[in-house]
Amino acid sequence: MSDSVTVVWDDALLGYTWGGEHPMHPVRLDLTMRLADTLGVLAGPRLSVTAPTAAGPDLLTLVHDPAYLEAVRRAPERPDDAGHGLGPPDNPVFPGMYDAAALITGGSVLAAELVSSGRAQHAVNIAGGMHHAMRGAASGFCVFNDAAVAIAWLLGQGWERIAYVDLDVHHGDGVQTAFYDDPRVLTVSVHQTPLTLFPGTGFPEETGDPGKALGSAVNLALPNGTDDSGWLRAFHAVVPSVVRAFRPQILVTQCGCDAHHEDPLADLALTVDGQRASYRAVHDLAHELCDGRWIALGGGGYGLVRCVPRAWTHLIAEAGGDRLEPGTEIPQSWQDDVRGRGLRITPPDTMTEGGYVGWSRWDPFTENRVDQAIMRTRKASFPYFGLDPDDPRD
Repeated sequence: MSDSVTVVWDDALLGYTWGGEHPMHPVRLDLTMRLADTLGVLAGPRLSVTAPTAAGPDLLTLVHDPAYLEAVRRAPERPDDAGHGLGPPDNPVFPGMYDAAALITGGSVLAAELVSSGRAQHAVNIAGGMHHAMRGAASGFCVFNDAAVAIAWLLGQGWERIAYVDLDVHHGDGVQTAFYDDPRVLTVSVHQTPLTLFPGTGFPEETGDPGKALGSAVNLALPNGTDDSGWLRAFHAVVPSVVRAFRPQILVTQCGCDAHHEDPLADLALTVDGQRASYRAVHDLAHELCDGRWIALGGGGYGLVRCVPRAWTHLIAEAGGDRLEPGTEIPQSWQDDVRGRGLRITPPDTMTEGGYVGWSRWDPFTENRVDQAIMRTRKASFPYFGLDPDDPRD
């Protein structure tokens, strides 16, 4: 159970909007918070909701170049000459871009502050998880890398071992890059194979800077079509072992839910049930290894109605210690809200898709594509942790 949980939220976070038909629409966040509220998740006895403040340059420059910050500030004035990855189609310039991105980053740093100080055991920022942004460039719908800034802030407070686990369907390239040469940070990313998906990185052989931090990056790249049981089999065959060996003091997770089978931008096949199981798995790791210190961020997820609100409501409920039963009915008022917005998507009526979340323990003698991906990652990474890639007990 969770002793104290903070959800970082303010409606101002909806200002991070790319406009037009861009897939990262802020309605996904609004519908999530409304669903969590309607189901009583936000009223949990251990849970509070706290508004963030925008991150200032002192925080942003922990990860980003000052020249890039200035470029983001100026971009709305000269959108056709912005540079730094800013511009259509992925990262179109919008008014207030700097302030909106800084507010998200401030939210993730607030989550880190609350957990670091012990004022919260878990902290959730569903608006966060902008894991593609680089030191001097926007990338993949991400302007500032809030996850990396929050981790850098934690390092500045004296924490010595931080594990970052990325569940997004896309490789967490920006966070990996930020800490590729820092042995104090372990980055673990579970994603669709880079052979078929942006950003084209995250191969198992990317294991950290050879001179400074070899073994600090672990990448599990899964084949197209991987479903709940395959994903969970792969996760449990790799992630707990390396995280336990690293012995983190704080766990930061990016909980992008775009591995969903209906996501328009990717090709994995999880249900919201599989995603719910993934959140439970990282929650359990936080309690096992970090005295419960867990910072949970959002990320990708472009099923605006049927996926994101359910997945991240389950995430908040999981963090709050009062899990929702999968068959929980979604109130008619929320469904009516969806229809009233003119969204041409049939809203779900329960919190489950009936996904099968059982999984069998990995063994080295099987030859399916998921197990081949598992073995490739284990062979690339496990020796750096003193683990035997061929022993299913490791």
